[in-house]
Parts: sequence; C-alpha cells; structure tokens
Amino acid sequence: MADGPVPFLRITEIFHSIQGESTWVGVPCTFVRLTGCPLRCVWCDTEYSFHGGDRMGLDEIMAEVRRIGCPVVEITGGEPLIHRHAFTLAERLVDEGFTVLVETSGSEDIAPLDDRVHVIMDLKCPGSGEMARNRWENLAELDGRDEVKFVVADRGDYEWARGVIREHRLEDRVRDGSLRAILLSPVWDGMDRREMAEWILEDGLLVRFQTQLHKHIWDPATRGV
Repeated sequence: MADGPVPFLRITEIFHSIQGESTWVGVPCTFVRLTGCPLRCVWCDTEYSFHGGDRMGLDEIMAEVRRIGCPVVEITGGEPLIHRHAFTLAERLVDEGFTVLVETSGSEDIAPLDDRVHVIMDLKCPGSGEMARNRWENLAELDGRDEVKFVVADRGDYEWARGVIREHRLEDRVRDGSLRAILLSPVWDGMDRREMAEWILEDGLLVRFQTQLHKHIWDPATRGV
C-alpha cells in the first residue's frame, strides 16, 4: 500500500528568542511562525507572514525545534489555526514533553487543540478593523492554562475591552482559576502607555498590563527576535 502525503506546514520562520508577551514574558522560547492570515488588523506588525514561507514537513519542524533545544515552544503566525496540521504539530510537541503556547487571533475554532496546550487568544478591539471576526464561542473553550489578550489602540478600544471583560465576567474566571490571565497591550507607538496604565488603575481591573518586551530589547522592525 502506498504511503499517504507527508503532512506539512508553510513556515515563515523558526527562531529562538525571549518571549515578549503574555504571562510567559521573559522566558526563552522557540517560535514557529506559520504563514498566512485571513485578518488584516490595521496595526499588524507581522505582515511579512501573510505570504510566501517554506513548505516543511512536520518531521522537519520537529527536528528543528529539537535542535534549538528550548523547552517552551510557541506556534504563532499569521493565524496558525487556519492550518489543520497546526493542531497535529501542537499535539506532537506536547507528547514529546515541550510546553506549547499557541497564539491565535481568536477568529478560528480553538476546540480541536490538545487540552495540554496553553492558548493565548486575542479578542479584536474596534480599532483593529477586525472586531467582526471574533469567535465568541471560543471563550467557553478557555481553561486555567489559557489567556485572553486585548490589543488597545485608543481610549475607545480600552472602554470596549473593559466592557467585554465585565460582560463576560472574565475577572471572575481569573479569580476562580478557570482562566489564567487577561492581558491588555497598547499598540506599539500607537498610544501613551502611561495613560493606559492609569486607566487600568483607576478602574481597578484585574488584568495584566503588558508591552512587547522583545521590542524594548531589539529594533521593533527586526524579524526573527
């Protein structure tokens, strides 16, 4: 019997860096960046991942992750979950003992992901231009390993995020441990970070304010960091 086609993914880059966001910030991490995204957020900083990339078999990807040798791996994009073999890659990585993070725009169904994966899921604010792509059903799939992220471009985005947090009782889910964290991140060079921090303090939100640590370390335009 002939073998079936070799499972593959289109890869923009695989690199070793410092995790710049989420509760994993500051931790060395191997990033597997998949090519392609159906969203076009106006503040996107990885437009180079929309097209191109190299076709790599899952065995090749696993071999490169092993070669780098970092215990924490993030699958990102683009939007990684538009690729059916991304789910298989995540499962293979956790089976091999890696801690696996998946960063997703929230537009795709996260339910098929292995339960051992840590999901970092965006909810797109109005300023992104892609708010209509939010898949609200995903909120019910998140558990104590997972995190929700809002990228905030202005006061309107902040107030929208605050409303979603309260409407969906996300702070209660952090308190009871059924959600790991709520992340609020200002658009890089898009708004005053101190001002946003003061809004959070004034409102007493149970969130984690974050910037993009890697952009403080390296030139923000640098790829592969």
